[in-house]
Amino acid sequence: MGNVARHTATVLVALMLGMLLGACAFAQPAFADEAHAKVASASQMASSKVLLLEGMAPITGDKVKDGTYEIEAESTSPFFKIKSAKLTVRNGKMTAEIGFDSKSYPLVYMGTGQEAADAPASDYIEFDGDSWTFTVPVEALDAEIDCAAWSKRRKMWYDRKLMFYAATLPADALLVDLPTYGDPVDPESVNVAKTSADVATGVVHEDGYEAVAVDLPDGEYSIEVNMTGGSGRASVSSPTWLIVEDGHAYARLLWSSSYYDYMIVDEQRYENLTDDGSNSTFIIPITQMDEEMPVVADTTAMGDPVEIEYHLTFYSTTIDDKDAIPQEAAIKVLIIAIVIIVVGGILNYVLKKRRKR
Repeated sequence: MGNVARHTATVLVALMLGMLLGACAFAQPAFADEAHAKVASASQMASSKVLLLEGMAPITGDKVKDGTYEIEAESTSPFFKIKSAKLTVRNGKMTAEIGFDSKSYPLVYMGTGQEAADAPASDYIEFDGDSWTFTVPVEALDAEIDCAAWSKRRKMWYDRKLMFYAATLPADALLVDLPTYGDPVDPESVNVAKTSADVATGVVHEDGYEAVAVDLPDGEYSIEVNMTGGSGRASVSSPTWLIVEDGHAYARLLWSSSYYDYMIVDEQRYENLTDDGSNSTFIIPITQMDEEMPVVADTTAMGDPVEIEYHLTFYSTTIDDKDAIPQEAAIKVLIIAIVIIVVGGILNYVLKKRRKR
């Protein structure tokens, strides 16, 4: 009987192994999406704003009454600016519908960029292009939440953090009292990206153009631009130069101040081209026409360097000959005046020579 029992046990083990292997053969494992495997390095990202304040404590969903509320939210990146946020709380779980002005990031993942690159595409949250929103889970209010954003231009994930501010909810929505908040937490004590001084420079990148394509021959034109943001004291000249290179649009911006030393556009840094102390000048890509384009400009006017967020809107219907730019017109008038003076001097000299004869 001992041999029979051993044989029976062997058969049973073989059957179980066969069933296990068969199950594995039909299982559908989740693989990382190779098309979304690239992650931006710290040197490829603009500086991150620290959102966490001294005294802040995470507020989880069980401390908020069920309901739907308007709430203020912010991201650590000026290139991922949240326009609106609506918080929904159900049975201690929270989600938020966050709205944007831009469609530059069609996907997000609630986690780090590397986690997003390692995750299957089914875990990505898609942008709703009709409502210009993402709907994301919210772990807690008053806490920095990891959120990776996929740039459709750069084809890579960028690390962001989101903050939903509990203090902006209606007073009766919270089931706990909020602490008194202090100053922003010391950046050295939290995980933030490197400063924009480490951001790479360049206009055209190997992963494609960041400048919008235009149906114009290469050359220089004029275009009207409107700038908002900052204190309102600084401005850029309008119309300004539109430079078309390889069928893509760039702007040569002339600032009203000489204190701007660099600009950041779509995560890339561009240096001031003026080195003689006159007003700052930059050549930057135009990433979109007829829509607000977020940029950051660093100013030293207040002593310590300060990065300020602006929005530029370039109007495609105003594209004209570059002579429409006042500076170009002034140069043209100056050239004509010089020509007139030179020709007049030559004529005067000839006439005097004739009179002497």
